[in-house]
Amino acid sequence: MATQVQAATVFEREHRFFFVTACLMALVLVAGFSTNIALGRSTFAVPPIFHLHALVFFGWVVLYLAQTGLVATGSMALHRRLGWLALGWVPAMMILGIAILLTILRRTGGPFFFAKNEFLFGNLTGLATFAGTVFWAIGLRRRTDWHRRLMLGAMAGLTGPGFGRLLPMPLIMPWAWWISAVLFPALFIVAGMIADRRRLRRVHPAYLWGLALLAGGQLVAQAIAYSPVGYAVTDAVTAGTPGAARAMQAQWPSRP
Repeated sequence: MATQVQAATVFEREHRFFFVTACLMALVLVAGFSTNIALGRSTFAVPPIFHLHALVFFGWVVLYLAQTGLVATGSMALHRRLGWLALGWVPAMMILGIAILLTILRRTGGPFFFAKNEFLFGNLTGLATFAGTVFWAIGLRRRTDWHRRLMLGAMAGLTGPGFGRLLPMPLIMPWAWWISAVLFPALFIVAGMIADRRRLRRVHPAYLWGLALLAGGQLVAQAIAYSPVGYAVTDAVTAGTPGAARAMQAQWPSRP
């Protein structure tokens, strides 16, 4: 009986951890985007694709937050039913993510503190890694230890845009991409590893996979981005648009 009570306590703490972590990741994203709006760095006066992208991506944040909350409160039946939304939601995120990426590159060349090629291939790889990890987690939904940790890793990878709006990005060039898109998001996975170590006295391999996919995916992206093919593709994407006027490398914009 004591062993059963102890095991139940461990699971309750684990469920709370995933819900709290989901709240923190949502906070990073909401704080990042709202800060940009408050400081006048963003505006609502943009093409509809921006609003649709925001609706779908923040919809995913709400869904993930709801799912972790349902597990924490024991509402497993509803959790399982809502989980199937991911089968349609994630492909929609992929399509809109690529669409907004190309739109930004062609409109402005992307944020000046990222190299254009790095911004293009880093985002493409990030989207692919996110989708692949989510579908892997769905495939392992009956192995809940793997499922929830893989989902945390996938969600952590989406926090890069939030950190990118909270950190002093121009001051950390040329490492702005790695710091905002890899280092800070990885902290959520590391927190999970520490929590596992304390509760279970070992680190679950799903977290190691999460870190490997997050960092390894971006290493692959960098290798492609800084190859002749990467430069050529980036130039082709922005050719004939205002984005072509921006330098390929990250640099402070010139004053008029």
